[in-house]
Amino acid sequence: MKTTGQAGEAAIYPLTRLPPLDFPPCGRAVPSDEACRALWDKYEMPEHIRLHSEQVANFSVILAELAATRGYAVRVEEARACGLLHDIAKSYTLRYGGSHAQLGAAWTLAETGHAGIAQGILHHVYWPWPLREETLCALPILVLYADKRTQHAAFVTLEERFADLAVRYGIHEQARQGIAASQRQSVDIERALSARLGVELDAYTPDSGRLVERA
Repeated sequence: MKTTGQAGEAAIYPLTRLPPLDFPPCGRAVPSDEACRALWDKYEMPEHIRLHSEQVANFSVILAELAATRGYAVRVEEARACGLLHDIAKSYTLRYGGSHAQLGAAWTLAETGHAGIAQGILHHVYWPWPLREETLCALPILVLYADKRTQHAAFVTLEERFADLAVRYGIHEQARQGIAASQRQSVDIERALSARLGVELDAYTPDSGRLVERA
């Protein structure tokens, strides 16, 4: 069994097959692509973040469809909406400060009433609990991994993505430690998802709605 070595580092448990975790529907409709893009307009999302969000949504859908075919209770339409909205507060917090995950979750909950999608946005930067079989393919994990593989509007490896994050955001020691912890967790997630989904994710990249081997 692999357990945490330092605070904030993810843990992977032996993944004997457990029943999939099925978050019950929240009773609210999943926002359509058009509704998500209307929120982009309302919150003045810049074009480059829109392009990034489209790609994260595309990757999230691929992962959700793979998980669904393997018996996990994943709602593909929720994965897409969460990917489209995950950075809705990014430009605001870059300008004024704060957590774009927390603010984005609050805005999304207020606008859509969909607690599941808001939860996915809240945890798309870092998953605060150990990784377990019953939550491995939960919405926040899938969107988190899709986001970590998407640099701007391009699909890259985790190593490439975190090298870019270190340059852009590693401006002080606390930030660098946070980025390093997020990278360790993302590597753990990639390994665990690869084992559960039957795909070596580090060797593949999304293309036209499917995974293809990296060149």
